[in-house]
Amino acid sequence: MDLRDLAQDAEKMSSDAASTPESSVNEEVACGVTVELTGYSENAETTTGDVAGEAKEYTKETVIQRLVTISESDGSEISRDEVSKLKQVFYNIRKNELLAEKQAFVDQGNEESAFAPMPDSMEQQMYELLNIIKNKKAQYIVRLESEREQNLQKKQAVIAELNSMAEDTDNVNRHYQRFRELSQEFKELGEVPPTAQTEIWRNYQLAVERFYDQLKVNKDLRDYDFKKNQEIKQLLIQEAEKLEDASDVVMAFRRLQELHDKWREAGPVAKELREEMWTRFKDVSAVVNKRYQAFFEERKAKESENEQSKTALCELIENIDLSSLSNHTAWEDATKIILKAQEDWKKLGFASKKVNNQLFARFRKACDEFFAAKAQHFRSLRETQSENLVKKTALCEKAEALKDSTDWKKTADEFVALQKQWKAIGAVDRKQSDAIWQRFQNAADYFFEQRKKNASLQRKSEQAALKVKQGIIEELKQLSLEATDRESSIARYRQLQSEWNKAGHVPFRDKERIYEAYRSEANRVFDALDMNRHKSGMANFVSGIEEMSDDKNRLFRERERIARALEQKRAEMKTYQNNLGFFNVKSSSGNSIMRDMERRMKRINDDVSSLEEKLRLIDSKIK
Repeated sequence: MDLRDLAQDAEKMSSDAASTPESSVNEEVACGVTVELTGYSENAETTTGDVAGEAKEYTKETVIQRLVTISESDGSEISRDEVSKLKQVFYNIRKNELLAEKQAFVDQGNEESAFAPMPDSMEQQMYELLNIIKNKKAQYIVRLESEREQNLQKKQAVIAELNSMAEDTDNVNRHYQRFRELSQEFKELGEVPPTAQTEIWRNYQLAVERFYDQLKVNKDLRDYDFKKNQEIKQLLIQEAEKLEDASDVVMAFRRLQELHDKWREAGPVAKELREEMWTRFKDVSAVVNKRYQAFFEERKAKESENEQSKTALCELIENIDLSSLSNHTAWEDATKIILKAQEDWKKLGFASKKVNNQLFARFRKACDEFFAAKAQHFRSLRETQSENLVKKTALCEKAEALKDSTDWKKTADEFVALQKQWKAIGAVDRKQSDAIWQRFQNAADYFFEQRKKNASLQRKSEQAALKVKQGIIEELKQLSLEATDRESSIARYRQLQSEWNKAGHVPFRDKERIYEAYRSEANRVFDALDMNRHKSGMANFVSGIEEMSDDKNRLFRERERIARALEQKRAEMKTYQNNLGFFNVKSSSGNSIMRDMERRMKRINDDVSSLEEKLRLIDSKIK
């Protein structure tokens, strides 16, 4: 190695150490993306700058254009940080769009919980571009690994030649120029596979030290080389010692790797100092490595804890039985669980790289399935409610068509039937529920109010009819039954009978009582005036039967009363017929009794005929 080169490297390392900040960013933990869910975003850690500020300078179109450009670049030119930043910017813009869409959806009068975002074609385009970029980067890495393997073989060849020259002890001095060329060639060769890096540098260092040990050049020149190498390595040790207390453990570890690379490049020092200086550098490295290892063990434990927590959140959402969510309250309660789970997810850090993306895909899938099912439920609910509104509107129209009817009983029954139909129909939208119910209720209330008013008038009419009929009964009680007034009393009797029939209905509770009182007085007057009982009595009876025609129970009771009277008359007729054989018709007294019995038997026979006719009349009404 050229001594001037070693001196320049030492000065550069000193300058780099003074200018390198201890808080430099670790790419392994500093890059991240934001992925938007329905009502949720996955925020990875990021130190790529103010993403919100970046988003203001971008649109989705410009992000896509830049990704197109990157996808057309060589894999070596692709920056993971830039791709991650563009991806994060895109999702921030998409998040703002979703918030605006949701607000517009709510402003239109919809339930916020029913919001389901529309697919974004540009998001799909971005996924396709990211996949192209990922494949290009993967191809570049394959190519890079191949180049590293070739570099390893070339460096092994250099080391083999150095060892060969060191073994040629008689001609070592003559090989010095070739030694310098090989050293420069080794440095200029590119990277080797990381797993071989430490061993290849150690083998190179041993080969260089063996050559120097065998080199029989001017002692002053060799000592000068050893001194410069010692200065370089002393600076490297000092730089490493500064890293022991660095606040950024990852940055310290990365800087230590750079110092080890410098150490490998530096030439040997005097033989008596080699072990001491390497031990110092190795011990300092052990401290930094131990801190780095502890940091990653702690991070690994935290990632394991996060993995368990995220798995539990996935299971929580997946275990929600969507088929059991049958009403608005159940869906809202489940939505609260989902939103709480999303909030908890945001607070969790990364799981291990192996499962983090899988867990997020699982969580997003569960959330998407829930909100898709919820949107479908409310769409179906709105359709059902619309159908229910049509049905209830039809019932309103029927009710409004009936509300002016004066067929009180029939219409009341129809309103009761409509109310039952109304209860059987499901709910309508809350915005229209009160109005449609009020419309139906107004029609029903109007009808029943009119019926109530009519019933009040009817009660007054019945009370008036009751007074009239009570007056007729009192007048029948006062009617003269003297033979001298017979004709005028019969005329008045028939007039009162006509007035009775015209008087109208009396209250139902008084109907039977007032009729029985009237019939009793009418029959008494009829018998006393010896009127044509059959003709007049039948007219009176027909009138009474017409009055009770809508009361089957009264008709049955009247029939039983007539039937008992008929049996009594028949029994009475049989008694008279049996008694005829006991009378002596030859005597004057016997003739008189015989005539009286015949008159009575004729009257009984007329009564039997009349009662039979009354039974036939009642039977015709009962059928």
